[in-house]
Amino acid sequence: MSAARANRYRRARLPLRTVALALLSLPLLYLATAVGGALVPRNRGWEEPSQGVLIYVRNNGVHVDLVLPASAAGLDLHRLVPPSHIADAQAARGWVAFGWGQRESYLETPHWADLTARNAARAVFGGDALLHVEHVGQPRSSAEARPLRLERQAYRRRLRPSGADSPLARTAARSRCLARGYADNDVFYEAVGHYSALRTSNQWTTDVLADAGVKIGLWTPFAQGIMWRFRKDVATDKAATPHAI
Repeated sequence: MSAARANRYRRARLPLRTVALALLSLPLLYLATAVGGALVPRNRGWEEPSQGVLIYVRNNGVHVDLVLPASAAGLDLHRLVPPSHIADAQAARGWVAFGWGQRESYLETPHWADLTARNAARAVFGGDALLHVEHVGQPRSSAEARPLRLERQAYRRRLRPSGADSPLARTAARSRCLARGYADNDVFYEAVGHYSALRTSNQWTTDVLADAGVKIGLWTPFAQGIMWRFRKDVATDKAATPHAI
C-alpha cells in the first residue's frame, strides 16, 4: 500500500473510531450521572415525622415499588384499584404495591428468565407506560422493604386518587383493568407518562416520594440510588421509623 493510500485509510478510520469511543462512553456517562443524581438531594430540609402514615419502599433488585396502606389518612385506595380486579380478591390483605414501567417489558417479563433482547431494548429506548398494582399484606421490614413515615397531609395531598396531579389519579382502574398480572394478586392498568432511559420506573418512584416532600435524589434510574437513603434497624423486625440520610 502506498503512503498516500495509507494516509487516506487512516483518515477514513478516524471518524469510525470517534463514533465507537462515543458509543462505548455512553454507558459510563449514564452510570456516572446516575451516581451524581442519587447523591444530590431534593427536599434537603426534610425530616421524617415521628407520627404519620407508614409506607414501605420495596426493592426487587431492579424496580422499586411503593407499598401503601389500602386505608390511611382518610384515603381508600381500594376505590381506585378494587380487589375485584385481581384473580383472587382474598389476596387483598390491607396493602397495595404500586410500580410504573415500560408496557411490553412489564407484560412480557414476569420473571428474569423471561427477559429477551427485544424487551431489554424496549426498556432502554422507551415506550408507553403501565401501572403495576399488587394487593399484598403488610411487608416485613427488611433490607428490601424499608419502612418510611409520611406526614398525613403530604400523603393525602400527593397520593389521593382523585387529585388531578396525583401520580395514581389517571389510571384506567375506575373503569377496567388492562391485563391480569403475573399471579392471582396483581394487575396492570394504563398509566400516564412515557417510559425512557431518562424517565425510568425508579425515577417515577423517586418523583412520587419527592412530591410528598421526602429527601431523595435528583435523578435515580437505578434501585440502589433510592434504597441507600432509607436505613432501618436490622436488629428488630418492627416497622420502626428508619433514619433518612
